[in-house]
Amino acid sequence: MDDGQTIGSGRTWFLAGMRGIFSLPAMMLMLSFVGFCAFTAQAGIPVEQVVFMVGAVWALPANVILVSSILGGANLLAAFIAVTLSSIRLMPMVAALVPEIRTEKTPTWLLLLLSHFVAITAWVFAMERVHAVPRKHRVAFFAGFGITLVLVNMVLVAAVYQYVAEFPPIAAGCLFFLTPVYFLASIWSSARHPVIYAALVVGLVAGPFFYWLVPEFDILLAGVGGGTLAWLAERQWRKRGEVRA
Repeated sequence: MDDGQTIGSGRTWFLAGMRGIFSLPAMMLMLSFVGFCAFTAQAGIPVEQVVFMVGAVWALPANVILVSSILGGANLLAAFIAVTLSSIRLMPMVAALVPEIRTEKTPTWLLLLLSHFVAITAWVFAMERVHAVPRKHRVAFFAGFGITLVLVNMVLVAAVYQYVAEFPPIAAGCLFFLTPVYFLASIWSSARHPVIYAALVVGLVAGPFFYWLVPEFDILLAGVGGGTLAWLAERQWRKRGEVRA
């Protein structure tokens, strides 16, 4: 009896993942990379280096940090450390996604390879759709989407580089900002517990405050503070629920 877990082949689901390039998350990311491309063009970074950064670093905020480090005169080691620390934030996304796509037969090297493609857009897309994919084909599905997303953005950056150098900074900034806005909206709409809403609200409110107080650590403190306060609030809610029960 077909239980829905053997429908299609790995190739079929890889192609299904590739078609995700036409989804809203992918479109938002491509617009954001157009903004990033304008930023790099105005900074005078050669197009071949920009294309390489998109493929090698991938995560858009990490790319911005890398470019900022270059413009600030930081040496290679300092830039490497800055980008690495920025990318640590993606580890929880990898930890949440891997159990959803792997099987007992999935090789570790393949999961490590695919973790390179885990960033905000790929994570949101996969977590929203992977449950509709037969488990044994989920790796192929994610690989199709992640690899296509990176390659298309590399080609996009190469194609538009010469046309975006004259973008007004405000236009480039707005395009770049689309991805985090979409990410926040996706988390808010898909949340299933009040603690998630609390963490988002506290983080959003605390962000500007910490930027004014300690701009070097604003995102870190807002994130840790928002998550910690939300966790404490959840514990209180649970205790009250147990007492009433």
